[in-house]
Amino acid sequence: MVTLQLRQINVPPGHRVLFHDVNWQEFEEILAELGEQRASRIAYSQGTLEIRMPLPEHEFNKEIIGDMVKILLEELEIDRECFGSTTFKRKSMLQGIEPDNCFYIQNYAVMIGKKRLDLSVDPPPDLAIEVDLTSQTQLDAYQALGVPEIWRYENNKLMINVLEDGKYVVSEISPTFPHLPIVEAISRYCNQSQTIGTSPTLRAFRKWVREKIER
Repeated sequence: MVTLQLRQINVPPGHRVLFHDVNWQEFEEILAELGEQRASRIAYSQGTLEIRMPLPEHEFNKEIIGDMVKILLEELEIDRECFGSTTFKRKSMLQGIEPDNCFYIQNYAVMIGKKRLDLSVDPPPDLAIEVDLTSQTQLDAYQALGVPEIWRYENNKLMINVLEDGKYVVSEISPTFPHLPIVEAISRYCNQSQTIGTSPTLRAFRKWVREKIER
């Protein structure tokens, strides 16, 4: 049997590598070897490990969508804790995932000052963001961990998945922002950013949010 070190594996941007029959201890060891300061993202479900390397387009979209979520929360005066691409894992379910971005909103208070997470005790994030360019989000991992709301951006459009009775369903309404047309707005301003740039787009988005709130 040939054994390779992770440092010998090069995943080009926009590509992914799948490893099968990976047990939980091996998954933990791989996480430790990869370290926290890395560009790659991982997903683990029932023995299958995926390591993917995002494209610059992916990183751009995840950042601007995360910024728009922050603007929404600020303008609505909703408290939050942002945990970025933290690794969320639970051994009892053999699941692990690293969202492109995530927020604690309903459960923000219990996460203040947290440096390490234990999903056997801590709640999952209330809102996760995933940008799907070269691979599909593994919803089964999010489903097992009980993340109530996922925003998936794919083909220049936002899709909202809401957890209902243990399964994800597509929703036109965000439970976090039920009174705003989130799907249409996020899609529109993400596309707009490609022509006028990030900063003008975010200023325009903030203005739009304020106008909606004032009505």
